Amino acid sequence: MLKNMYFRTFLLVSGALLLTTCKKDPAAKDEPWFNLFTVEDDLELGWKVAQEIESDPQHYPILDSAQYPQAYAHLYRMRDAILATGKLKYANRFPWRIRIIRDDSTLNAFCAPGGYIYIYTGIIKYLRNEAELMGVLGHEMAHADRRHVSQLLTQAYGIQTLLSLITGSEDPGLLAQIAANLLLLSFSRDHERDADAHSVIYLCPTEYKADGAAYFFEYITQEGGIRPPAFLSTHPDPGERVQAIRQRAQEMGCAGTQTYEARYEQLKASLP
Repeated sequence: MLKNMYFRTFLLVSGALLLTTCKKDPAAKDEPWFNLFTVEDDLELGWKVAQEIESDPQHYPILDSAQYPQAYAHLYRMRDAILATGKLKYANRFPWRIRIIRDDSTLNAFCAPGGYIYIYTGIIKYLRNEAELMGVLGHEMAHADRRHVSQLLTQAYGIQTLLSLITGSEDPGLLAQIAANLLLLSFSRDHERDADAHSVIYLCPTEYKADGAAYFFEYITQEGGIRPPAFLSTHPDPGERVQAIRQRAQEMGCAGTQTYEARYEQLKASLP
């Protein structure tokens, strides 16, 4: 393991320039940015972060899946519709486990490395139909499947620091810090555009409106007095994103029309 860490440190130095020069088409099927983490590292780090989140009910009051089976069944059905498209590279390697965090004041969702998905009750109750939430879900799953999350964490903390988490020699407070920062990660414009594009790619083969994320952006920016999620405050203009999402759906000839308002109300009603 020590030899492996030395090798990765060498890669970090020799590959630093690649982090900013290896960009590709956001719609490309391969990973668009150089990443020093392996897929196994993503899985291990994501599992440890998930353990940290779920051991801290004060900050992350997670709804018990046994107590709220209907809510979880709704969300897993939506997740499965995305995974069934065959458009996710790691559909069968990442767990794509969902947890609902009870916080009606937080309009957000995030995905840890390796596909650990967290959705706040605030955003579920705020949105109007399944297509909008599917757009958000596809966007967050793209950040994990395209491995934006581990790349950004590597840049923020350094690969040696993150590898120490995997080997078990970490600072006890570091996992808590990383978990807290997942909600506030400031993805690059290219990362956000890539996640938007893949939200359309994921939804296009389904019966849902593939531009569900565009309706989300429109709705949340038009509502007065609503504090938008962090990812709307520092990233491409929402209007630009709406246009890009709809243009991609049109170019791909996406034919899905379903939004499922009534069924979405059932999801909301199943929450506390």
